Amino acid sequence: MKKLLTMAVLMVATLTASAQQEPGSWSVTPKVVMNLSNLTGDISNNSMKVGLAAGAEAMYQINPLVGVSAGLLYSMQGCSGDGDLKLNYDFLNIPVLANFYVAPNFALKVGLQPAFVVSAKYKSGKQELDVKDNLQSLELSVPIGASYEISSFVIDARYNLGISKVNKHDGSIRNSVFQISVGYKIPF
Repeated sequence: MKKLLTMAVLMVATLTASAQQEPGSWSVTPKVVMNLSNLTGDISNNSMKVGLAAGAEAMYQINPLVGVSAGLLYSMQGCSGDGDLKLNYDFLNIPVLANFYVAPNFALKVGLQPAFVVSAKYKSGKQELDVKDNLQSLELSVPIGASYEISSFVIDARYNLGISKVNKHDGSIRNSVFQISVGYKIPF
């Protein structure tokens, strides 16, 4: 059984060995993302909200161990509250990340992510209010994560830690978003 498992792992490693880019090369990765978002700070009775994000990231491979990426993602964030209360925030996220390849096809990522608010709605039952004017137009997060490349497919898990306030009038409420994405890396 151990020999069979070892052979299977070696075969998968052989198939995926070509996924990592050559130094000096560029790639673009269109991706779809599942968000688990919440707001932290001086807010109570809230819980995670499931949302989607979609977009693409471009990466430049500096050397075999380090790449730099930047992207543009439309991201549905916010939180749920008591009953049918929802805060629905839509952002344009621009993640800028350093990608450190610590093993073949496996990268640890860290960076800075500016985000621009596109839409903000407070929804309770059939009542919906536009609260975009109450939010900062620019929000900053620190994305921390890891990715694994299988052939040209990229599986990415990230946590975006909000470092700037979300609301204009309350300095303690920040975004907190866990993301799982699947993308397809296209070299060019």
